[in-house]
Amino acid sequence: MEERIELDTTPSATLGTILIIEDDPRMQKVLRRIFIEEQYAVVVAGDGQTGLDLFRSEHPLAVVLDLILPRISGRDLCQAFKNLSSETPIIVLSAISEVVDKVLLLELGADDYVTKPFSPRELTARVQAAIRRQRRPVGASIYRFGDCEIDFKSMNARRKGVPVVLTAHEFKLLKFFTDNLERVLTREVLLNEVWGYSSYPTTRTVDNQILKLRQKLEPDPANPKHLLTIYGAGYKFVP
Repeated sequence: MEERIELDTTPSATLGTILIIEDDPRMQKVLRRIFIEEQYAVVVAGDGQTGLDLFRSEHPLAVVLDLILPRISGRDLCQAFKNLSSETPIIVLSAISEVVDKVLLLELGADDYVTKPFSPRELTARVQAAIRRQRRPVGASIYRFGDCEIDFKSMNARRKGVPVVLTAHEFKLLKFFTDNLERVLTREVLLNEVWGYSSYPTTRTVDNQILKLRQKLEPDPANPKHLLTIYGAGYKFVP
C-alpha cells in the first residue's frame, strides 16, 4: 500500500501538532478536519512505518492511533512511541471493542481507547484531557475549594474542618472534575472516564453520584456553587 502523508499548514493551527495514523483515506479526512477545527496542526500517516518516522520528526503533542495498520501494527507502534517519548499521549482509535484488547493497549502504554464509530466531541475531549494530564505539574495532593479540603493521596476529605466520608468512587469522580476545571463534561464522557470500560451504568447513575457529592460538599446542595448542571450538556466543576 502506498504511504499517505498529509500535512496541515493552516496558520491558525497553533495549539500543537496531532499525529494521526490511520490507513482509511476517508477516516483520515474526518480526523484531520476534527482536529483542525480545534485549532491543532495535523500530520497524517497511512501506515505504521510512516507514522513512526513522523513521530520522530514532528514530535507531536499527541497521537491518534489505529490498531490495524500495514507495515507496523498499532500495538507495536504504541510500545515504540512510549519507548521514544513516554510523556506523549497515545489515544487508540479502533473498531476492535473487546475489553481484553483495551486492557492490553493500556498495559502497552496507551493513554486512552476510543472505539469506532465514535463521537467527534468525545474523541477531542479525550485527546485534550490526555494532553492536560501530561502537562499538569506534579504537586501537592491536597486540593481546596470553597470550605472544602480534599487530600486525594490519602483519600481524606474535610468541610469546614470537619471530616467528610467519601467513597473511593466519589474521590475518583471529584478528581476527574478537578482535573478538568470549568470544562463542560457530558454524562457519556464521565461514564467512560470515571466508571471505566467494563461497567456501563445508566446516565442516571452519574446524576445520583453528583447529587451525593453535592450533599456532602456543597454549602447548599439545592443551589450548588461548585458542581454545576449545564442543562442539555452535562456538568461543570467551578472551584
